[in-house]
Amino acid sequence: MRLARTTAAAAAVLAALLAPTTAHAAPAPAAAPRDAVTLPVQDILAQLPVRSEDRTGYERRKFKHWVDADKDGCDTRTEVLKAEAVVVPEQGASCGLSGGAWFSPYDDRFIQGPRGLDIDHLVPLAEAWDSGASDWSAKEREAYANDLGDDRALIAVSAASNRSKADQDPSTWLPPAVGYRCQYVTDWVADKMRWGLSIDAGEQAALTKVLGNCPDVPVTVTLAR
Repeated sequence: MRLARTTAAAAAVLAALLAPTTAHAAPAPAAAPRDAVTLPVQDILAQLPVRSEDRTGYERRKFKHWVDADKDGCDTRTEVLKAEAVVVPEQGASCGLSGGAWFSPYDDRFIQGPRGLDIDHLVPLAEAWDSGASDWSAKEREAYANDLGDDRALIAVSAASNRSKADQDPSTWLPPAVGYRCQYVTDWVADKMRWGLSIDAGEQAALTKVLGNCPDVPVTVTLAR
């Protein structure tokens, strides 16, 4: 669930502040897309291929994003905001949102109203390109950029934390909220496995270092490709 990202401490703070107004096994050797794989996170990390990265030819526009896939009038960005709100916003014409509140786990902050939020691609588009998406079709890149099938893929966070992260991987950027780092790298590994993406040597070292201080939790990943 998307709301599971909100820590117990954060939930307690929110309840105190807003209580009157709150609503609301090893994989088969030839696992196929849409198969579900459950493994300890360390085992998933060990399965990710390690390759050098190449950003040649990358352009953000090659990942068509914020589409309205289900034609309900709300694009992907808005769908994530609606799903992750901890205080439900009002929805107006053309799926415009107002009010509401969100918890940004990267920097352990509550954000009032949608304007201070960005929707982060957990594994940034440029990083995905470097890690294998350069070989995908346009449709596959669009599916990646609008992935509502796994709650880890897209996350509402403060604009400041998202722009600080930019297109960096965990070897050069980790969330300022230290208590969220185990969750962040666990989700990163899961997202890379979901999309069949590789990691580079520096990324592998950083993930190994962080996860070495985290519980080796079982993670379930539904493969997208």
